[in-house]
Amino acid sequence: MRIVLPPTLFVLFIIIMGAAWWQIEPSYSLAFPYNLIGLLFIASGLILASSGKALFRKLDTNIMTFDEPDKLVTEGAFKYTRNPMYLGLVGAMLGFSLLVGATILSMVLTVLFFLIIDRWYIAFEERVMMRKFGKDYETYCRKVRRWI
Repeated sequence: MRIVLPPTLFVLFIIIMGAAWWQIEPSYSLAFPYNLIGLLFIASGLILASSGKALFRKLDTNIMTFDEPDKLVTEGAFKYTRNPMYLGLVGAMLGFSLLVGATILSMVLTVLFFLIIDRWYIAFEERVMMRKFGKDYETYCRKVRRWI
């Protein structure tokens, strides 16, 4: 799992969701035009994820999940959530699920994506951040929630 970066996992889940929707005659929980609310979630999620990435680039800090962090970023969206990029990806995934009609399979994939992000990627990153930044990171964690 270490070689699969979160954006790649996101794209893989979207492909699986789309292929399942295309191949299986799903029973929709959310019919047209109500499913279009998913577009709002997709746009908002991708904007949030992109803004976090842009801030990392602006601050010239490492964005790669499994590389050593070099700065503790606490500004921008990071003032409100410790993981705006992951939150954005999960929000966009939920949007895709809504767009395909909120089928049971699409919702299961969304929850699975959330769990992998939360239990694998974030858990790994938090251990590394605690080891690298110690008390500063601990203080940040007390002030800012993991998700929202």
